[in-house]
Amino acid sequence: MSIAQYKGVFVFAEQRDRKVQKVAFELVGKGKDLAKDLGTTVTAVLLGKAMQEEAKRLCQAGADNVIYVEDDLLDVYMTEPYVYALHKVIEDKKPEIVLYGATAIGRDLAPRVSARVHTGLTADCTGLTIEPDDKEPEKLNLMMTRPAFGGNIMATIACPDHRPQMATVRPGVMKAIKPSDQNPVNIEEFKVVIPKECRNVEILDVTKIIQQRMNIEEAKVLVSGGRGMHGPDNYPMLEELADLLGGTISASRAAVDAGWVPKDRQVGQTGKTVRPNLYIACGISGAIQHLAGMEESEFIIAINKDETAPIFDVADVGIVGDIFQVVPLLIEELKKEKTNADK
Repeated sequence: MSIAQYKGVFVFAEQRDRKVQKVAFELVGKGKDLAKDLGTTVTAVLLGKAMQEEAKRLCQAGADNVIYVEDDLLDVYMTEPYVYALHKVIEDKKPEIVLYGATAIGRDLAPRVSARVHTGLTADCTGLTIEPDDKEPEKLNLMMTRPAFGGNIMATIACPDHRPQMATVRPGVMKAIKPSDQNPVNIEEFKVVIPKECRNVEILDVTKIIQQRMNIEEAKVLVSGGRGMHGPDNYPMLEELADLLGGTISASRAAVDAGWVPKDRQVGQTGKTVRPNLYIACGISGAIQHLAGMEESEFIIAINKDETAPIFDVADVGIVGDIFQVVPLLIEELKKEKTNADK
């Protein structure tokens, strides 16, 4: 089939507990940009059960269309039913681009679907653009950028000879569009009969593990520690500051590699990309790999005793000083403010 016959940008709208996940709205936002460059539309594909209201939310968030596949087997994520249903949608609609969140579900689903439609997949992308093909300028390709070699370089990958072009995208990298009730609601219910051979797993029970700390991708305030923390025993100080500000702690790769902080706290190209309202970098020099994961934060405060540290180049406020003197003073002042507010 000719590449020219594939049209549209599709976004897999991941849902859990019948709620569309944040990454789906981020991808719809980016999908709108890509669709504009291609002169086409963005369509969210939602799989689940009793999710008509969530389908409307996707339209309000900017999706030109929503394709909704409803089935009891799609209520909770299972690999085979999801792969079968999404493959059928792609086979019928023939989109030019399909985007997934680089989540546990997206990373399981995307490679299996790409194998069935005989196309490529670029994983864990941090950037997406549309550019003309080198050999055929009239043909536009999706240029997919991702970290390579441990985050030391950024690789840009194209899939010029196959469609759809597929990518998984890190949560927190793209920006969602502000939702509006004025956006038109276009929802198509797509019928898929999932065969018996896809029903190879039965979910008997779902056990949820409640994290003691909030997800750094969701946090509005992050207090992040780096090599300058000198060890795990000093992190309670950052936790206290984060608690006073209603946030949580994160870390640079150096702190994670040293075993001071769990991997799920890592910010950067090989960690997570974050966009908090406030990011406080404590003892972080500001390597380019770390900056790539947090430079889109709304307000950045950097504390470092090295006045030449690259982190100050992106900081809104820079404090040149010893974190073990500066942070306790911040904690003290915040406690005073809290006490006065409670009176």
